[in-house]
Amino acid sequence: MDLALDAVAAHTPVTAMTEEREAAVVVPIVERDGREYLLFIKKADHLGSHAGQMSFPGGGREPSDEDLYATALREAREEVDMHTDAVAYVGQLDDIATVSGYAVRPFVVRAPDQTWVPDDREVAEVVPLPIDELVDLDNYESEERDHPQRGNVRLHFFRVDGYTVWGATGWMLVQFLELSTEWRQPTEPDRVVDPDAEFPV
Repeated sequence: MDLALDAVAAHTPVTAMTEEREAAVVVPIVERDGREYLLFIKKADHLGSHAGQMSFPGGGREPSDEDLYATALREAREEVDMHTDAVAYVGQLDDIATVSGYAVRPFVVRAPDQTWVPDDREVAEVVPLPIDELVDLDNYESEERDHPQRGNVRLHFFRVDGYTVWGATGWMLVQFLELSTEWRQPTEPDRVVDPDAEFPV
């Protein structure tokens, strides 16, 4: 599908690095057989609070990283062996604070398709999901609930090919899709739940 990446490039991101720990991810657009995909990873099952969850490649900033874009590229090399010398920078999405105390900065890139090699210490699986299925509202649902730090929040769930993208990655995905496609989140959530309700994943 045709992506409006000029809108991503022109976006002025909200930067709010107020958390104690900084992190960054790449949001990789990959073309395969004439179809556009976003490249996700499924976290390894032993990784604490985010075990088994879907995310974009990335991680915490190291003192040796020149900036947060360098963090995102280094982590992508480590986690999926991304050939980062061949990626093309597109733009930056808004910073997101996570429940684990990180402020995460997402960088949208175009990455050539390749043989992806997951680092099995952190990554259970490398998962390209087709953007034309991510924008299908039949594959989307959302809920509202109270958050202990942020008050009333809306959580997004994208279900494609047996995988569910949600949490902070779901928020990033919503912004990316609204900038680059005609997809818009529905005005009302599918449900309003109690703060301690189980997550539907």
